[in-house]
Amino acid sequence: MVFSTKFTTILLTALLIGCQPKSKSDEIVPETPSFTYEWENTGLSMDVRINALVNELTLDEKISQMLDVCPPIERLGIPEYNWWNEALHGVARNGRATVFPQAIGLAATFDEDLVLRVATAISDEARAKYNEAIKINNRSRYSGLTFWSPNVNIFRDPRWGRGQETYGEDPFLTSRIGVSFVKGLQGDDSNYMKVAACAKHYAVHSGPEELRHEFDAVVSKKDLHETYLPAFKALVQEANVEGIMGAYNRTLGEPCCGSPYLLQEILRKDWGFKGYIVSDCGAINDFHAYHKVTNTPEESAALALKNGTNVNCGNVYAVLGNAIKQGLVTEELLDQRLKENLRTRFKLGLFDPLGTNPYDSINASVIDSKEHRQLARETAQKSIVLLKNKDNVLPLKKDIRTLYVVGPNAANEEVLLGNYYGVTSNTQTILDGIVGQVSPGTSINYKSGVLPFRDNVNPIDWSTGEAKSADACIAVMGISPLVEGEEGESIASDTKGDRPNLTLPKNQIDYLKKLKEGNSKPLVLILTGGSPIAIPEIHDIVDAVLFVWYPGEEGGNAVADVLFGNVSPSGKLPITFPKSADQLPAYEDYSMKGRTYKYMVEEPLYPFGFGLSYTNFKYKNLQVSKDYLVSVEVSNIGNTDAEEVVQLYISSPSAGVQDPIYDLKSFKRIKLAAGESKAVEFKLTEASFNQYNDEGIMVLRKGEYTLYIGGSLPSQRSKDLGADPSTLLKIEVGAF
Repeated sequence: MVFSTKFTTILLTALLIGCQPKSKSDEIVPETPSFTYEWENTGLSMDVRINALVNELTLDEKISQMLDVCPPIERLGIPEYNWWNEALHGVARNGRATVFPQAIGLAATFDEDLVLRVATAISDEARAKYNEAIKINNRSRYSGLTFWSPNVNIFRDPRWGRGQETYGEDPFLTSRIGVSFVKGLQGDDSNYMKVAACAKHYAVHSGPEELRHEFDAVVSKKDLHETYLPAFKALVQEANVEGIMGAYNRTLGEPCCGSPYLLQEILRKDWGFKGYIVSDCGAINDFHAYHKVTNTPEESAALALKNGTNVNCGNVYAVLGNAIKQGLVTEELLDQRLKENLRTRFKLGLFDPLGTNPYDSINASVIDSKEHRQLARETAQKSIVLLKNKDNVLPLKKDIRTLYVVGPNAANEEVLLGNYYGVTSNTQTILDGIVGQVSPGTSINYKSGVLPFRDNVNPIDWSTGEAKSADACIAVMGISPLVEGEEGESIASDTKGDRPNLTLPKNQIDYLKKLKEGNSKPLVLILTGGSPIAIPEIHDIVDAVLFVWYPGEEGGNAVADVLFGNVSPSGKLPITFPKSADQLPAYEDYSMKGRTYKYMVEEPLYPFGFGLSYTNFKYKNLQVSKDYLVSVEVSNIGNTDAEEVVQLYISSPSAGVQDPIYDLKSFKRIKLAAGESKAVEFKLTEASFNQYNDEGIMVLRKGEYTLYIGGSLPSQRSKDLGADPSTLLKIEVGAF
């Protein structure tokens, strides 16, 4: 057969184009608009479409769409939808995805821009996975687009097992990280949401896990508005978060998922929230089963529906038909709540032809991609907190002659993941990271040496003697999600995931003491965990301490990057580490007195905002303009390029009496080369200095305020641990 030159060229060109690899966003040609029902017509307004759809539904069909598992309505061509999906630090419980550091580690970065990039990567993967899932008709739990993340509860007590899911103890830090996370998830398209974020658990929720289904959190108006609500308010008003999840517990006597005060007066009326409200899973059943505020499922369903809960995660709303017959609620109210939750599904484009939504084109190439793994590594690097570095023992040299690695968490993938995680084939354990960075000529050995949570069954010890003979020993200790987490998740916990005792397991303490006994060689302690670990006696005997959280799939590489000086540590603690649980108020007491860096008067082990570097920074020339533009000069006076988190705190004239001792008002992460100086500015307003009175109302105190700027909390304990000195300035607010 003979082909013309022109034909051959066209054929080859077509073949070459067809062989090109797919990009992140493959062009999808929108389907030709055609519709059977009015609600399918994308040319109409959303309100008209939603009303048209609800008008087509029978009562039973309406009720079915109020549950987290919405069955298909086959006669209308509406597929099944499952509202329950998770994305705490990566697409979770839904197969392959990039595993970023646990949420508490994200907070330790103090980096809003980084968190925005992380959440954008997560939502890219979420859309890609959804696009692939619907091709195979997988509409099961965790494969949808309504993500019940982030958790912006305040980690007010370090014993709470789920504190690892939060952004720490400070409302301002939680707000800033949370706003960035929501914006990254939901995207910036003017017509469609990429995915729908959801702020949880609203409100005043932070343990005890064992009592969460029956507990009543009693708080003052001051603590409610100063501590527990600001992050939710910021996510609603600044990030336009699409969803709010009500908590299991009661707050001020009212179950959170049926509270007129929380859901209607504050959330809808005061804050102007327009999205959907979902119950935590099984929470409406708790109304009658445990809180005893109602007598029947019908009464519970009515209480939740009346006060604004749009989606019942659970099955109590299945009795709404009976509740209507009993006169407890009306079908008109059901229609209103259904329309509110359907709006979210319409915003996601779930009722529109394939290709109309710009996110329909995101394909599977983004899932756990090289770029996302590198982002996970960068995030883990910036989350790692250096708590001690005696005689600058770190960073270690990569060509160290002999190195010994011990500890139950060195080769443990569990400690990379945290909870609410995805899965990946690319995990790098801490041992992997260390081995990958030392010289090929380095003699490196590893033995676990000790069991995670109990004494060794076999008393023979072959590790401590060998470890002492090495030029340095790295001990990877700590805890794991097996002992801290949600009530049913932590299978090694006899307290349903909470940690009444904050110390390391005794067997680990004893092993570390044995490692150091008679040993003058450096002992570097790496701690994994999602909450404070009290190690006062261990801090004194080891040479260096790195707290690495649950650092995600690239955690091992990131830890090694810090150990061997590829990067300088720059993470800061988003929560106070007490010396022991004895320094804490009663766990069930939700008063902030004696809690967090704001109100704790006892000296902690490690303060909020603390974290050392491989260099030193100097702060000077703190100035405030008449319109509250704050400026300071920061200099890297060491020999190492590094990043620093510049933190701005205030103390009011009533600090330590009516108001917080210190109050974080702003922060910025900056990068400085060795010897470099940079002017850093913070734009405050007079309102930045407001404090809360006993009625929860913001007021401006009369008198002298103190401004502090530095790389840590401006406390004596920070200085004693080696933090660079902060600079301060006293001003009369309103005097300009």
